[in-house]
Amino acid sequence: MNRIIEDIRALRTVITESIGGLSMEQLNEVPEGFNNNIIWNMGHLIAAQQNICYLKPGLPPFLDDLFFQQYKPGSKPESPARADRIEEIKILLLSAADQLKADYNKGLFTDYPSWINRYGLEMSDIDTVLQFLLFHEGLHFGYIMALKRIVKKNNQPDRQ
Repeated sequence: MNRIIEDIRALRTVITESIGGLSMEQLNEVPEGFNNNIIWNMGHLIAAQQNICYLKPGLPPFLDDLFFQQYKPGSKPESPARADRIEEIKILLLSAADQLKADYNKGLFTDYPSWINRYGLEMSDIDTVLQFLLFHEGLHFGYIMALKRIVKKNNQPDRQ
């Protein structure tokens, strides 16, 4: 499972690198037809990991509740993320993956309760959860790349 956690971290590195050069406005833009923006998707990856790896089995969270509430499943951006929040998300994407790996190697997730996720999949142990988490990260990476194309297009000068 360490390989899956390493893949999650590698994907998060790619995500962080892929948004380099985007402005704060572009990261916060919610294009027509979308419910969220690039930075929300990145924060959501952290909140989702927190939820299914720590909160579901009753482990203490390492994120504050405000962060979790802003990026949990079903939430959407209520206001633009400030520069300090954007920087925090970039740092947390990688540090949360590192913390997950350390906690996994410590055996922290041995008592994991079974539950059914929104896709109808049974999550009965941490290994199953980590496999789902990697899928979930890929799904949101796709959203981020689609949003990036749109916000870059929306911010190009009109050509006459």
